[in-house]
Amino acid sequence: MELEFLGGAREVGRSALLIDETLLIDYGLLAGEPPRYPVRDPVPEAVVVSHGHLDHVGAVPALLKGDRRPPVHWTPPTGELARTLAEDTLKLHGNSPLCPFSSEHVARLGEVERRHGYGEPFAVAGGIDGDGYEVTLFSAGHIPGSAHVLVDDGDTRLLYTGDFHTDDQRLVAGTTARPDADIVVCESTYSNVSHEPRSDVESRFVESVETTLWDGGTAVVPAFAIGRTQELLLVCDEHDVPCYVDGMGKGVTRMLRRYPTFVRDADALRRATSHARFVTGRDGQRERIAGQNAAIVTTSGMLSGGPAMTYIPAIRSNPTNKVALTGYQVEGTPGRALLETGTAEIDGRVMTVGARVEGYDFSAHADREGLRSFLDAYRDARVLVNHGDRCAAFAEELRAEGVAASAPEIGEQIEF
Repeated sequence: MELEFLGGAREVGRSALLIDETLLIDYGLLAGEPPRYPVRDPVPEAVVVSHGHLDHVGAVPALLKGDRRPPVHWTPPTGELARTLAEDTLKLHGNSPLCPFSSEHVARLGEVERRHGYGEPFAVAGGIDGDGYEVTLFSAGHIPGSAHVLVDDGDTRLLYTGDFHTDDQRLVAGTTARPDADIVVCESTYSNVSHEPRSDVESRFVESVETTLWDGGTAVVPAFAIGRTQELLLVCDEHDVPCYVDGMGKGVTRMLRRYPTFVRDADALRRATSHARFVTGRDGQRERIAGQNAAIVTTSGMLSGGPAMTYIPAIRSNPTNKVALTGYQVEGTPGRALLETGTAEIDGRVMTVGARVEGYDFSAHADREGLRSFLDAYRDARVLVNHGDRCAAFAEELRAEGVAASAPEIGEQIEF
């Protein structure tokens, strides 16, 4: 088995792992100006996608150019999210060199996709008897439909963790899967961070938002559309916090309700959806909502676009109001600047925000302890650390504990 890291090695973004020039796992993009894609354009016989986030699935339509039609395997929610993200990328960068695919390529996803549930082995590239592979997906506890990918060629078993979480969230339960594997390609996003207990984060968030509303203010809650928006709607419903939902998260929430087996509590998600008020954006609705005593859960999570561009300017001058950032803010984004300086470029204008700005760690990734507890099951395996800002350092820490760990670089090929 030969592995080639086309992206996601010693970085967070554009994940892509090619096995034997035959099987491609993930094919994402690294969001930015300009966006960055995997380092080369492979021609695999089959594709498996771990989950529906842009950095793992964002470039998949580009694999369907010309007469290329490799089957694309994923869970049902991942298939739905892939289309949503591809269409959004076309809106932002379509018909330009910044986007390597067109609407025609997105439409072809329907021709090639193959949907699978968890724990159901399926053959790819001819299966084991045809010099191919048997692949099994396991719940990764990251977002609905997220999966660990186990690849078996009859001699070697490789586990690609994708993004995962070992603790329960309201939306999805933490991963408990630990399938036998000889090689583990493991994400390391939070390898030097210990998350605060989720119940404590939730309590602080709710108390802060409720205080703002009691004082007559408005709380704008920027959130990632996929996973984070639904988590926050569940939190608001549980604590009876009045809330609106706006942006891409509206459609994602409706879609996830069609796949109840991929969420932790489908009834709770139904109740949370009914509790929230969905914003249409028509006839000045957003401007009116910005003056109400409610939480507004809206994209984008890092303030790089979306309805947040309307809400932040509308509430920024009143110190009674609040901006509650709920996810990691990448360096260089408006969200990061706002959190650190109180000033950010919002919709092309640099503005000072007098409203209170707070950050909360609602991460859907395993932290340092979670990563180590997961890897305890693989002390005899070869561990390849990727998807992180300190992959080499984490691999060195694992080696010091007797684990055969390394951190491949972009473009590196490793043969087993």
